[in-house]
Amino acid sequence: MAGATLYVQTGCPYCAATREDLESRGVTFTVVNVTEHPEAIPELLKLTKGACLLPVLVEGGRIHVAPDGGRHF
Repeated sequence: MAGATLYVQTGCPYCAATREDLESRGVTFTVVNVTEHPEAIPELLKLTKGACLLPVLVEGGRIHVAPDGGRHF
């Protein structure tokens, strides 16, 4: 299975929970922290069609915006 990309923000409990879920399922993923890398925000906004919510998970060609609750950035 191809790896996933998880967009997160420092201090976001929803982001931490999503990360823990991926780790427990053994999913290979890359984390993009928009707090540390704000240059990633334009790409993130393209993925979410303008929604300013995190976490965003790109997995298997699908984009999941705040799948279990989220936080505005």
